[in-house]
Amino acid sequence: MASIIKETESIKQAITLINLIDTSKFPRLLSRILQKLHLKAERSFSEQEEEKLQAALSLEKKDLQLVLETISFILEQAVYHSVKPAFLQQQLENIHVHRDKAEAFGVAWASAGPDTTDKFRQQMFAPKKLETVGWQLNLLMGQSTQAKMKSPQAVLELGVSSEECEVTYLVSHETGMQSIII
Repeated sequence: MASIIKETESIKQAITLINLIDTSKFPRLLSRILQKLHLKAERSFSEQEEEKLQAALSLEKKDLQLVLETISFILEQAVYHSVKPAFLQQQLENIHVHRDKAEAFGVAWASAGPDTTDKFRQQMFAPKKLETVGWQLNLLMGQSTQAKMKSPQAVLELGVSSEECEVTYLVSHETGMQSIII
């Protein structure tokens, strides 16, 4: 498998900062990020926690943000590619993460990775989800003016939902008409 993490300038800068973090504090940081990784609308740390973390890790605010975003990105890539802990560790060492930090990633991923991956799988990745499909076909075989007429009439009903609402689309073949029922 190819590299799952492309070594960009911001990744290089973040790795330099990650390598400076105290090894005893790093596993707890990873654990917390993994706990909240699947919650898109929620941050891993509150404002107050970030201030405390900034002091504890001796990082400036922008550097802390870079570190948190990069760790989240690395873990999201691990989820997306469904990698094994040893592979993740090797990938991190390939982009110059110190061995102790790469091992911490591997240990954290081994313990929380499967659960995190399952949480991501339960979420909707697509903005809309097809819930129901219904159809109806009528065949008009004739009228008083046309005895040998064969005219199909089809109606297709698609029930689509998103996180905000549910919508039903009705499409009629005879008229080409589309109706939307919310």
